[in-house]
Amino acid sequence: MSSTLLLPNYVAGAWDAAGSTDFADVINPATAEVLARTPFSTAAEVDRAVQAAAKALPDWRRVPPTERIQYLFKLKALLEQHFDEIAAITTRECGKTLAESKGELRRAIENVEVACGIPILMQGEHSEDIASGIDEVMIRQPVGVCAIIAPFNFPGMIPMWFLPYAIACGNTVIVKPSEKVPLTMRRIVELFAETGLPAGVVNLVNGSREAVEAILDHPTIRAVSFVGSTTVAKAVYQRGAANGKRMQCQGGAKNPIVVLPDADMETTVKIVADSAFGCAGQRCLASSLAITVGDAANTFNEAIADVARSRRVGYGLEADVEMGPVITHASRDRIESLIGAGTSEGARAIADGRSPKISGYEQGSFVRPTVLLDLPAGGDVAKTEIFGPVLGTMSVNTLDDAISLINSGAYGNMACLFTTNGASARQFRYEIDAGNVGINVGVAAPMAFFPFSGWKESFFGDLHAQGRHGVEFYTQTKVVVERWPKAWTRKF
Repeated sequence: MSSTLLLPNYVAGAWDAAGSTDFADVINPATAEVLARTPFSTAAEVDRAVQAAAKALPDWRRVPPTERIQYLFKLKALLEQHFDEIAAITTRECGKTLAESKGELRRAIENVEVACGIPILMQGEHSEDIASGIDEVMIRQPVGVCAIIAPFNFPGMIPMWFLPYAIACGNTVIVKPSEKVPLTMRRIVELFAETGLPAGVVNLVNGSREAVEAILDHPTIRAVSFVGSTTVAKAVYQRGAANGKRMQCQGGAKNPIVVLPDADMETTVKIVADSAFGCAGQRCLASSLAITVGDAANTFNEAIADVARSRRVGYGLEADVEMGPVITHASRDRIESLIGAGTSEGARAIADGRSPKISGYEQGSFVRPTVLLDLPAGGDVAKTEIFGPVLGTMSVNTLDDAISLINSGAYGNMACLFTTNGASARQFRYEIDAGNVGINVGVAAPMAFFPFSGWKESFFGDLHAQGRHGVEFYTQTKVVVERWPKAWTRKF
């Protein structure tokens, strides 16, 4: 791809050159190569996409669900056909390993598959003779024009938490990918076009803050799905809700895992390392706090540090690499600053990933896996989402102590427990204040037919991404009460 390519928007079934002269470079975080340029689309350009979606809506909502999903069946086939190509695009622009990019794309395809069940998932309800000669029906209809504002860390998967359900339910959509990683979604939209999807059903607008604000303020957009940091998620939620929009906004996290002394320690260490350092820690379900109970610290802490120090870091397209770079130099600098802050608070970096030298990729945004031993629970770093390959450890005396510590935190995205004791597992899953819970699982990522839950400062809204929650978010219910004259009913 040319380093000077200014990416177009996709509006009304055609690629539309952006009018803005402001742009951001799309940079390969491992090599520092400029892959393309993302234009900062204006409010007027967002409006063009919205008008295209609004124009397409009346016809699209009348297409029977059984026909709407045929386009998703075609999309699934095309995603499978171009699987390796798309995964490589994700690795080049996002930095994760090729295996991680393939795993992400597989999750995206699973959401397409679930959305193909819309004819059943969006069925209504019917009751006859609720009173003499009166029937009552609840039907689901599309919300209207919807928008998706996606983050950088999963450029293929996260838009597909929303997009297949939205269009299968009869809505039309505007997607705004992250300006840092627009190429994966651009390729997926190209494949949407190959399915023959009617013009205007799916539109793509590149951009940054102005585009987001235009989406949140546009009176025709009825629903917005967002994933990002808690600070931004809260602001997006408030602005969109104030404008009367249906909102689902996934925020940040500080995901704890608890290790009991009876855990299978060898397996636990491997799973936790994959959770904390996979995708360079840049996922909303990455483990960032390891809370050991009692004697578990004696074996867990040094073992996890050994794994961190031995992790192979480099360019994700190379076969033997286990972890790639973080997204930008600014992210790298922020992560290293937080590691330093943790040590200033009293933690000890028993695996220190700052200022690594990656041969051949000296310009990349690399941070090696880091373990901060005995991170103070009351310190700022223990409460801050680092969004990098950094695992802090803490020690408590009992499982009750661990649960109390976790529940006192601001976030509630994920919490995991490692144990061989069923009673401990049941107590944990019952008492913990988190929307996604893992038992002997390091990344409690729900399958596509379950909602991607989140509590407290990790989610703003009522209905989450994926599955039935997605269907409920992208439909509105209508209740019809019917009475027919007795003379008519006798004919049948």
